[in-house]
Amino acid sequence: MKTNHSSCTAILVGKKATMDGSTIIARNEDGYGAIGPKKFIVHEACHGQPDTYTSVTTGVKIDLPADALRYTAEPSVPTDDGLYEEAGINEKNVAMSATETTFTNPRVLGFDPLVHDGVDEEAMVTLVLPYINSAREGVQRLGDFIEDYGTGESNGIAFSDKDEVWYLETAGGHHWAAVRLPDDAYVVAPNQINIQDIDFNDADNYMWAKDLQEFVADNQLNPTPGTFNFREIFGTHTESDAHYNTPRAWYGEKLFTPDLEQEPTSQQIPFIQHANRKLAVEDVEYFLTSHYQETPFDPFGEGTAEQKKTFRSIALDRNQISHILQIRPNVNAAHAAVEWMAMGFFAYSPYVPFFTNVNDTPENYKNTTESVSLDNAYWLYKSLGVLVEPHYHDFIVEVNEYRDACQAYARSRVIATDAEAEGQSDATTYLTKQNDITAAEITKRTKTLMDHLVKEALELSPVTFEPGDNL
Repeated sequence: MKTNHSSCTAILVGKKATMDGSTIIARNEDGYGAIGPKKFIVHEACHGQPDTYTSVTTGVKIDLPADALRYTAEPSVPTDDGLYEEAGINEKNVAMSATETTFTNPRVLGFDPLVHDGVDEEAMVTLVLPYINSAREGVQRLGDFIEDYGTGESNGIAFSDKDEVWYLETAGGHHWAAVRLPDDAYVVAPNQINIQDIDFNDADNYMWAKDLQEFVADNQLNPTPGTFNFREIFGTHTESDAHYNTPRAWYGEKLFTPDLEQEPTSQQIPFIQHANRKLAVEDVEYFLTSHYQETPFDPFGEGTAEQKKTFRSIALDRNQISHILQIRPNVNAAHAAVEWMAMGFFAYSPYVPFFTNVNDTPENYKNTTESVSLDNAYWLYKSLGVLVEPHYHDFIVEVNEYRDACQAYARSRVIATDAEAEGQSDATTYLTKQNDITAAEITKRTKTLMDHLVKEALELSPVTFEPGDNL
């Protein structure tokens, strides 16, 4: 994960679109290659200790406030190429996921080039999440950084709290816009600029760079005057988008809004959409672990060889870590935030729920090494994928049963922990221990599954010969 994380897939769900009223922001972090070790940690709160952040990737130096909130994070291993903390939830129950890589068209880049000494993906969570009290504050803080320091990448960034979900997109070196997701809506965001119409008269639901309108007007960048479609002005509309990006949005909307009739290569797939039912964490998981099931484009399905390779899958070998950041209503704030996490190839890995009001994470989630070790979660689940994929059709029923059982167990653990947390004098210590128990059980189940699969795989080798076969 030493270069631009270009292959992620995000999904956001508003509080009136979920079954329990939660806000959800979620994303698969994928990389250019199959290997990009990740770990899960907690940063302690800091008070009265002003500091300066210096990016090892761009060299930008930014003074930080004296007080920083506790927050969870998902940094890369090693960190000598930058932290890439990617996602987390702070002690105010504000969530952030950064980033969904996008692309600005070359016409815009001619007027506002990307910069090489600004705020890039590597730094965003670290610079923003410990210092915000709401999703809206997160949008403003990051937006100010983009305007003041610039960025060397085009990215989409999600923020949420118990009430609001926001999605911010950068464009060019210094411009950005953000939209508040309607409470009854969801969005799927692949690797392209997604935000569409901006209403500059509605500051409650839209935010933007201070000179955004003037920049577009002065440089005659709007192809449809009278409207302000951020995707049309700043985005790309290439053959690559049609095969790499839009099919993922098409499939998500096919799952959740099945009455829509649209082509997977359409460049007009709506950003904001409404589901035909209330969505749950399990629906988000299904999408993030999917690979065009029940279509000819499933690489494991029954389509032609050409169809199986037509579109970029959602679950694929470049999966590294997937997070579903859930802020729940009508739950005591001390245990309302849950960070669901999967590692490895998500089509085979279960999601593990972690309460985020904690002072530590399980040992096998924070001890990730660069070398393969089944004693840490990242390599355990990467190894599971290596084991399953050559025998997908032989193993997938057993793998799906294991994942379903893990999900049911995970749900039961959240329910039980919620009930018991109310009576705890020290909720943070209690939740830390409960996370350890949950992770240990799912780790144990994973190793048991792998024991079975290794033994089954040994019986499937094509290189076998029994005495008497040719006698």
